Amino acid sequence: MTYTPNSAEETALFDRFRKTATALISDNLDRLPGAVGLRPFHGGTELMVGRALTVKVAAGDNQTIHRALEQITPGDVIVVDGDGDTSRALIGGIMVAIARSRGAAGFVLNGAVRDTAEIGADTFPVFARAAIHRGPYKNGPGRINVPVALHGMVVAPGDIVVGDSDGVVAFAPAEAGALIEATEAQARKEQAIMDEIAAGTYTGAYAR
Repeated sequence: MTYTPNSAEETALFDRFRKTATALISDNLDRLPGAVGLRPFHGGTELMVGRALTVKVAAGDNQTIHRALEQITPGDVIVVDGDGDTSRALIGGIMVAIARSRGAAGFVLNGAVRDTAEIGADTFPVFARAAIHRGPYKNGPGRINVPVALHGMVVAPGDIVVGDSDGVVAFAPAEAGALIEATEAQARKEQAIMDEIAAGTYTGAYAR
């Protein structure tokens, strides 16, 4: 499958990834660590799938995230490296509402959020390291569309980002076609095993 942003092929590819799970994707990425320590703060169970709009900010400062919101194209996941700092929230309910209104697919933050009751009442995907009431600085510096690191996972601009209740993974678009084929094959294999378990015929032969 070819991959072109904002194309019918991308839409079809993302729809296929929405039917799988990050655990299976991770298995077929040689069990690379992914973004360790991130968890969902939103409600709902639907997978987040989109392309990375990356942001690097100073710890506790969200000025550059505001600038990135002006650059959103539909389907973007705003991936923010806040250096893992959790002493101040980088986003809250207002910034989530802005991102949603502009067609973003979600937020992934190596940092903290606030307004968690508001975020949790909605299904718009927000993954972060922690929650805190303290607000951010707005001084900069920061950079947009540069490679960022999220505690074990490097994300490049335009990478495909998938998130669910188990966490977040990212990979280059060039890997996507082969990866979804392998992931779907594993899902079929695991479903067959579940069917055998339910039928009482499982022999314990599964290994991966």
